[in-house]
Amino acid sequence: MAKVKNNVMMRGISGTLGKQLVIRTMKDGSTIISTMPDFSNREFSPGQLTHQSRFQEASAYAKPAAKTNPIYAKLAEGTTKNAYNVAVADWFHPPVIHSIRRQGETIQVTATDNVAVAKVLVSVLNAEGKILEQGEAVLRGDQVWEYRTNANGRISAEAWDFAGNVVRKEM
Repeated sequence: MAKVKNNVMMRGISGTLGKQLVIRTMKDGSTIISTMPDFSNREFSPGQLTHQSRFQEASAYAKPAAKTNPIYAKLAEGTTKNAYNVAVADWFHPPVIHSIRRQGETIQVTATDNVAVAKVLVSVLNAEGKILEQGEAVLRGDQVWEYRTNANGRISAEAWDFAGNVVRKEM
């Protein structure tokens, strides 16, 4: 694979050359030239087929989301990625709940995501697991979400991202 930068003859060129070379112009202006891949005898493993299916689902989400959700375009600015690439990555990476703390009437949930956590839902459960109280937490910092309650019991938190991934954690 060859990389070409600032060459007047190659600027903006893309496509195939004689069914032997593939030429791509990248977002940063560089041009990549490589040999044409040969997939004629390729057999995919079950794991590869599963991943291809998941990638199709991610792509189906990312195509409209990249156009309608401005956070993806904002995160792609200044990188070699576009909004579609960021949306696909968001689909594959669910949020992470790092901690749940209770301080008096306030429940604090620390959650992160590769793009952003869209919402955090907090539930207070009794000993049998029935919901005593439930509601959305409010973002109070970069990663800290707060929920105020008077109910006592086990605490369960769910963090959602823009792609619809959800993760649950109990305290």
